[in-house]
Amino acid sequence: MAALGTAERPLRVAIVGSGPSGFYAAAPLLKHEAVCTIDMFERLPTPFGLVRGGVAPDHPKIRNVIKVYEKTARDPRFNLLANVKVGEDITVEELRQYYDAIIFACGAETDRRLGIPGEELAGSHTATAFVGWYNGHPDYRDLSFDLSQEVAVVIGVGNVAMDVARVLAKTVDELKHTDIAQHALDTLAESKVREIHVVGRRGAAQAAFTPLEIKEMGALEACDPVVDPAQLVLDPISEAELSDNNKAKNVEHLRAFAERTPEKPRRMHFHFLASPVELRGVGRVESMLLGRNKLEGDTPFKLKARPTGETFELPCGLVFRSIGYRGVPIPGVPFDERWGGIPNINGRVTENDIPLQGLYAVGWIKRGPSGIIGTNKPDSLETVKLLLEDAANLVPCETPSTEAVLDMLKARGVRVVTLDDWLKIDAAEIAAGEAVGKPRERFTRVSEMLGVLEA
Repeated sequence: MAALGTAERPLRVAIVGSGPSGFYAAAPLLKHEAVCTIDMFERLPTPFGLVRGGVAPDHPKIRNVIKVYEKTARDPRFNLLANVKVGEDITVEELRQYYDAIIFACGAETDRRLGIPGEELAGSHTATAFVGWYNGHPDYRDLSFDLSQEVAVVIGVGNVAMDVARVLAKTVDELKHTDIAQHALDTLAESKVREIHVVGRRGAAQAAFTPLEIKEMGALEACDPVVDPAQLVLDPISEAELSDNNKAKNVEHLRAFAERTPEKPRRMHFHFLASPVELRGVGRVESMLLGRNKLEGDTPFKLKARPTGETFELPCGLVFRSIGYRGVPIPGVPFDERWGGIPNINGRVTENDIPLQGLYAVGWIKRGPSGIIGTNKPDSLETVKLLLEDAANLVPCETPSTEAVLDMLKARGVRVVTLDDWLKIDAAEIAAGEAVGKPRERFTRVSEMLGVLEA
């Protein structure tokens, strides 16, 4: 039998998930001297994960990275098998019959909970749901958000929280020429939200947003950022954290906001050193009880927020939490409920701390929800290097055939969306967008996407 990774017997790799970490794993495999073929599985008919479904519509330049992924996808040794849910349409055990190695690049699909009373009240939402809704993600298309409320609170100070706050604050004119989903644009056009409160549990120096994200808040057409100067008085340890250039720029922007006199019809208030304690209301959110925090520790970048016991109440009608994310278990794959990811050692999937042959993880499902899109590149490369080291000792799969996989899925009634199919959907969205002055008009239902392929 020919060795794996040769022209006679290419190394067959299945990648589960078509977001950045998946494509950053595919690229070095295809460039390596070992001969590899890759089948990438995606549960939606559309590839690119959070680059398509998570990046804010008013940040189109971030999506330019898709051009890099498309170059990888056009390699003749690469196949896209979208509209296929691993764990349901095909099991992991079945994948093992057709692939020598499996890389899980399925991200962190669900939000972490606040774990406080009132979290289930109407008007309390996850940031993921709101982002998915305005980006036209099929999972969130039919959700509704009561934007007749005048006060909204965003819990969290990462970039996703900033995206949510910014979209709430923007006018229709600022959004109408983006690729925001039309149903979201129509709803936002009727928004009565006038105050947005952004809440972070630690101090201004510890905020996780990037300088670009916070700087944008000072250039909104109809919304002024509001910051209490007292919240920008830093303790010596926090001051030392400003050695990080991004942290220093963040605080610089916030201090500039604190000196401004608000004049615009909407306000975005920033609250640091505060944590939600309870959501209050009869039938729906009417207010939030917040606890004030203090920072403890004597090492820069390792300060912890601790409650002081002091509380204050903030009237509000909408709450969006953005405090972290968790992965979703896949049947047949180990999962650590404590942190919400696949247990692994540098990318090798483990069970009881023992590596499982042929199973690997990349991205957020490997390391947790941290970093930006580019962070996934070295993360995926680390895993790929280990996979290639292991290649000589992998047990070759029984049926090294993509056609056999496609035949099985067809027999099960699964309409596999190929790369050519996706390009047709992509072209149809772009054409629909051109008709209304937008980069694209997204299909927001799977049936609509598949309908393009039947036309």
